[in-house]
Amino acid sequence: MDLYLLGKQSWDDSQLVYHAMAKLGREGLILLSPRSPYVCIGFHQDLFKEVDVDFCRSHRIPMFRRDVGGGAVYLDGNQLFFQMILKRDDPRIPASKEMFYKKFLQPAIHVYRRLGIAAEYKPINDVIAGNRKISGSGVGEIGPSVVFVGNLIVDFNHDMMAHVLKVPDEKFRDKVYRTLKENLSTIRQELGEENAIKWNEDRLNEMMIEEFSKLLGPLNPRPLDEPVRNKMDELRDIMESDAWLTKIQSRISSLKLKIRDGVHLFQKVHKGNGGLIRADFEIHEDRFAGVSISGDFFCYPPDAVRILESMFEGAKRSEFKALIDAFYSDHSVETPGISIDDWVMLFDTGEKA
Repeated sequence: MDLYLLGKQSWDDSQLVYHAMAKLGREGLILLSPRSPYVCIGFHQDLFKEVDVDFCRSHRIPMFRRDVGGGAVYLDGNQLFFQMILKRDDPRIPASKEMFYKKFLQPAIHVYRRLGIAAEYKPINDVIAGNRKISGSGVGEIGPSVVFVGNLIVDFNHDMMAHVLKVPDEKFRDKVYRTLKENLSTIRQELGEENAIKWNEDRLNEMMIEEFSKLLGPLNPRPLDEPVRNKMDELRDIMESDAWLTKIQSRISSLKLKIRDGVHLFQKVHKGNGGLIRADFEIHEDRFAGVSISGDFFCYPPDAVRILESMFEGAKRSEFKALIDAFYSDHSVETPGISIDDWVMLFDTGEKA
């Protein structure tokens, strides 16, 4: 497999490169880190509900929507990223996404352990040290490829992460900051400054190459070629546009609002094991309308969420459980950690709105 050891890249190229290779159907392993900070949101997220857009703009922090699920994150050069692209029919890909995570998170786990950090896999897609997360990852299906992205966290700016997220008030922001500090760890935090400084980006990448080679076979270094760079430029025009960044926007903001008899607006949120799911919808004369789904969950294929929205459109409220069953049985959908029961809880409005 080809190895792209890219070092520091511009914030946008650090995302565009794996999207481009995936679209081209080019297998490879990419190791890099962003030269400057940015905020990255998941494919299914509503930018304005997840990110403090005004704060990011006033502090000139770019924002980017990736074509992979998951949540909003603050990324910078203290996070070293691995990006693996495989063709969808590659026999090394396990049958389920949970098995995929368990297999391909092993290189990061082994590197952490070689540093003296007792890292272990926690379903569905986390690596933890003790009870604190020390690596984030996600799998996406892009073009003819499956993409796996993750990181080694050398250090983390908890304060900035708390500031870029959309929160109801400053008191809650303080709570977010404390919770991040308590539940997200780093190499520096685990080893201490004196020991952590021994492990620079080059050494950590060398270890990642060694560990990924055990799973992927020999890795052959090569530079980015013209077709990949051309594809990156093509995607840049799309993925850095406001239209792409704001492509998912919830239609309402109230939890429940009566417009008149027979017409109600809902926004419901439910937390499953695989992430948060949010639905905005209208009940009009006992039928669903204007259904919009967002959240930090993973869905394969990603566009299947739009299918679920369309299935609800115009359907009777009494049919919602059967619709969810049909969504899974008829469309070969996988939502790791989000079950049929989770969707039922999200869309259940009771007998009367």
